[in-house]
Amino acid sequence: MNKSALRDAILQKLRADLALLTSAARMARDEAISEESRAESKWDTHSQEAAYLAEGQAKLAAELGASIELYATQPWAQFGPDDVAAVGAVVGLLPAAGAGTGRKVWYFLGPKAGGIDVLIDGASVLVLTPSSPLGRLLLGKRRGEIVPLPGRGNKAAPHEITDVA
Repeated sequence: MNKSALRDAILQKLRADLALLTSAARMARDEAISEESRAESKWDTHSQEAAYLAEGQAKLAAELGASIELYATQPWAQFGPDDVAAVGAVVGLLPAAGAGTGRKVWYFLGPKAGGIDVLIDGASVLVLTPSSPLGRLLLGKRRGEIVPLPGRGNKAAPHEITDVA
């Protein structure tokens, strides 16, 4: 998997999310300070609610900005076929023998911004952080190991790690 393309895709997604969130925060701020939002009674909390919303969105925007800075500047480790999965690794998994047929799933163990899903070379790659349950499960694992991924009906589905790159 091309890690340079992966970094670019993650940064593009984060920047698009930041632009959208910044715009929403500006709109909420404008709503909070608008003359039309002035309270008409002591029970009218419209402007206060808009101010809380703007504050929350501004905090999320700051977190996205920190994630962008981290992904743009942090060196990405290279992993060999015998290395264990760690932050910076792309991990590929296939359903284990006897677990049915399925397609390979790809995960990137990133330092921040878990939950982002990007498309690289026609394959979907989900960003996981080490603090997520699945991220914790994959950390320290090697190619060839079997890991139980959550399946349907709370039944674990065994998957084999096919790639750590």
